[in-house]
Amino acid sequence: MGFEQHSPVAPWVSLQTLDLSHNMLHGEILMPPPTTEYFSVSNNNLTGGIPPSICDLLSLQLLDLSFNNIIGSIPPCLEKLSNSSLTVLNLRGNTLHGTIPKIFANGSMLQFIDLSENILEGQVPRSLEDCKSLRFLDLGYNFIEDLFPSWLGVLSELQVFILRFNKFHGIIRIPSKIKVNFPALGIIDLSYNSFYGDLPHQYFLEWLAMKETKANANYMETYVDVAEIYRPISFSVQMTSKGVKLEYVKILNAFFAVDFSSNMFSGKIPEFVKTLTGLQLLNLSNNELSGVIPPSMGNLIRLEALDLSSNKLSGMIPQDLVQLNFLAFLNVSNNNLTGPIPQGKQFNTFSNDSYMGNALCGFPLSKKCGDLEASKPPKASFEEDTESDFPNGIDWVVILIGAVTGLVIGLVCGDYLSTKYYKWFSQRSRR
Repeated sequence: MGFEQHSPVAPWVSLQTLDLSHNMLHGEILMPPPTTEYFSVSNNNLTGGIPPSICDLLSLQLLDLSFNNIIGSIPPCLEKLSNSSLTVLNLRGNTLHGTIPKIFANGSMLQFIDLSENILEGQVPRSLEDCKSLRFLDLGYNFIEDLFPSWLGVLSELQVFILRFNKFHGIIRIPSKIKVNFPALGIIDLSYNSFYGDLPHQYFLEWLAMKETKANANYMETYVDVAEIYRPISFSVQMTSKGVKLEYVKILNAFFAVDFSSNMFSGKIPEFVKTLTGLQLLNLSNNELSGVIPPSMGNLIRLEALDLSSNKLSGMIPQDLVQLNFLAFLNVSNNNLTGPIPQGKQFNTFSNDSYMGNALCGFPLSKKCGDLEASKPPKASFEEDTESDFPNGIDWVVILIGAVTGLVIGLVCGDYLSTKYYKWFSQRSRR
């Protein structure tokens, strides 16, 4: 009897890890015991709101409620967890609304925060700058309306910073009072917002991590220590790479990407972009950039994808870009570019789509550089004109028959007339 009463309860009371992810659970969130350190119910069909009682799990290191149908707002009491041992907070892919509360306490242990794919609004809470250990921040796919949170530049550990598909706006500037500006940043995605003005060239000088080439690449991840067992938590992010939206389930710490596409940036592409020699992905498409493509971009020797499409760029494509040996994707379509397309190496692999909407010439386009054939009449019209001015095969037969007949008649008549004229002339001479 005693076994029946206590054996089911004791394990639950002392539970430290509860992972029910990737099932078909429905209903409201099940509350684990206060001893829980690792709690994941991601990828289910859970509904309802986040219960405030979850804030009593003061030993919690990982809270993953991502990809459910959870509604309501983020409970402000989560500050209690931020002030304790919480390392990973993942609320991605729900229907949470309202503003992001000031749940990030001074001295927070948080390293991973993902609030993307909800309907959050308002501004980015200033309390985030207290998360000195933060390495991953994804606020993408919400309705956040704010200026660029440059004050987050003080987070010296931040590696991944995603703001895509929101309502951010304004000019991006570096405040003079901030001495550290995202030195560890490897991935930044500001796409599909309303930023305008010049590209933030000052940041290109400050992003030190993007200037490195790491010999030993590892996956970006953090760890939670549950029952003295370290469990790795991989960073995953969604980005547009090589023209396709991709989910990077695991990210190498040697992968560096800048996506400023689909904003209203104007002015020239700054020369300082050449300093980001570790870049593998650079997307500046769908802006209002003008001027020429800097030849110094040929220094980005690790670049695999370059998208400059749908801007107002002019001049020629620099021959220097041919030295980008790893370039697998190029799109400069819908600009005002002119002249010949560089030839050789990776440029021999790109299709017509990479160059459409410009005044370019050379392979792979059908328009040849310096080709005079374009000024000549088309062959088809020449043949049509020929047919109208000269006879066809049947007409030639008729003409030949007529010519032969005419020649025979001419000879006969000529002989007759010449004989008759000779007799007349002889008779006149005798008189």
